Amino acid sequence: MAPRVLPRKAWRTWRRADDLRVPVSSTDVEAASRRFLLYGVLPLWVVPGLADWWMHRRTRIEHTSGTRESAVHALMMTEAGVPVVMGLLARVNPLVLTVMGGAALAHGATALYDVSLAVGEREVRPIEQHIHSFLEVLPVTALAFTACLHADQVRSLLRGGPDPHDWRLLPKDHPLPAAYLAGLAGVIVSGVVAPYAEELGRCLRAAAREGSPR
Repeated sequence: MAPRVLPRKAWRTWRRADDLRVPVSSTDVEAASRRFLLYGVLPLWVVPGLADWWMHRRTRIEHTSGTRESAVHALMMTEAGVPVVMGLLARVNPLVLTVMGGAALAHGATALYDVSLAVGEREVRPIEQHIHSFLEVLPVTALAFTACLHADQVRSLLRGGPDPHDWRLLPKDHPLPAAYLAGLAGVIVSGVVAPYAEELGRCLRAAAREGSPR
């Protein structure tokens, strides 16, 4: 039987383990997949997010669908952000994979509601719809790559997660480098959190000026 792991103690000491190495020049399939996920999918997620924010600004969301749609955008960012943070910091096990899968489904459903809300209130151009297609597929892409990199945990999940550690939120045995985590956090804050916080603030100010419940 595996030794009992206390999550609180494990998290207190998680940075003491050796960092995960992601070789830059390796052509090994696992290394290449991990590079693409960490240095491709996750950072580039910001690009369509920024493009979508610009489309909202261009169509003056604060005077149309307003706070309601902007709040839905914040919800979708949360649905995407929680599993991303878990995948970056926690050991990928059936618990984390379940959260990722559930979040991907919730994000897709919320995206559908978002579009149905938007088209009734403002102009949603074909280019914005195309941007949405990228934003909708990226959570599934990240989940697929994570599942392939942790096929043993997928198998454990399909078997019901029989090990007690399968349903504990534990830190990675080999954490991602602190420099990478800090850099990615900077990209996300500047390219996602700040623009959409500005959008929500703009919508709230417009609603206050217009005396509208939007």
